[in-house]
Amino acid sequence: MTRVYLIRHAEAEGNLYRVAQGQYNSILTQRGQQQVQALEARFQDVPVDAVYASDLYRASATACAVSRPKGLPLHRRQDLREICIGEWEEKTWGEIERTEPEQLVNFTHHLERWQVAGAESPYAVRERMLHALREIVAENPDRTVAIVSHGCALRILLGTLQGFSMEEIGKTPHGDNTGVSLVEAEGDQFRVVFRDDNTHLAGGLSIFGKKTANRRANALEPGLYFQPMEGAALSEWMASCVGADWASCGTAQPYDPALLKREAGQRPTLAAIAGETPVGLIQLHPDKEAEEGCGWISLYCMDRPFRGQGLGIQLLGQAVRYYRPLGRERLRLRLGRGNQAAARFFSAYGFAPAGEDGSGRLILEKSIGFAPL
Repeated sequence: MTRVYLIRHAEAEGNLYRVAQGQYNSILTQRGQQQVQALEARFQDVPVDAVYASDLYRASATACAVSRPKGLPLHRRQDLREICIGEWEEKTWGEIERTEPEQLVNFTHHLERWQVAGAESPYAVRERMLHALREIVAENPDRTVAIVSHGCALRILLGTLQGFSMEEIGKTPHGDNTGVSLVEAEGDQFRVVFRDDNTHLAGGLSIFGKKTANRRANALEPGLYFQPMEGAALSEWMASCVGADWASCGTAQPYDPALLKREAGQRPTLAAIAGETPVGLIQLHPDKEAEEGCGWISLYCMDRPFRGQGLGIQLLGQAVRYYRPLGRERLRLRLGRGNQAAARFFSAYGFAPAGEDGSGRLILEKSIGFAPL
């Protein structure tokens, strides 16, 4: 008998920023790295003979929690990838909810009905995951194996092994990040011993637990969508939103709404929108210090009524999506020394002090590059 641990990857950027990440490559978040540590502790005394993972970074990085401490090679396989979601790749879930609400419901609850241009069908995912599992079991008779893959792909595979149709799989639960399932294989027969166990996650590490101190939204909740800051109405809202808190930002520079609007026409500036309501904005400064591999955020603001709801972090995702294709591996921004609320917010998401500018403002920096596995 071969024992197979099926593990979902740790929290990755798409989970945090509410961006659809089928086969889009992304790195692990701070909480994801903590989940990896918890997963490593869980498997410390569990004998494992071989470790396999999807070749996407978030799965391979998670699999190192099992392979590295045990001195095992990591076998990366493309057929263990997440479902390809076609035109949805890299869109925000808020944008998908706005433009294709019916298909979003299907993706969550009715996989047999889900159809998106350029996407892989759930039935194709079922066949490739089953084929991969059978090959891995055949390579490891009477051994214990760990396989790290992805949420939707594992949901389809586990539901199939439990005898569910695709229609019934849509009613099964979503697994937690680093959730562990155990399958026993004997010949052509598979038995799911348990699935989606997350008892190794504590202290706010589960995506299904209580919201953390910065009130991060549940990873299954829809998010915001973004559009360029255009039009008089958005321009006036931007001036009002930023102006309301300018004095508390700890900067000596006087508030100048005309300069604000002018820079919005010169730099990439996006409004974050919930439903039909603008709730925040982010402005980027791609020409600043590009030679240092940095991507600068020149403005980051949430409208006061919408703070503390776990929405602000989604703006950061837009900066990552913009700068990473340009080869930037670090994000930077400036903060006035007195802006303690913003300092707490950004430090909670991996920003650390990186000096100060000529006016005494603190420079914060965050890595967005892919670290070696």
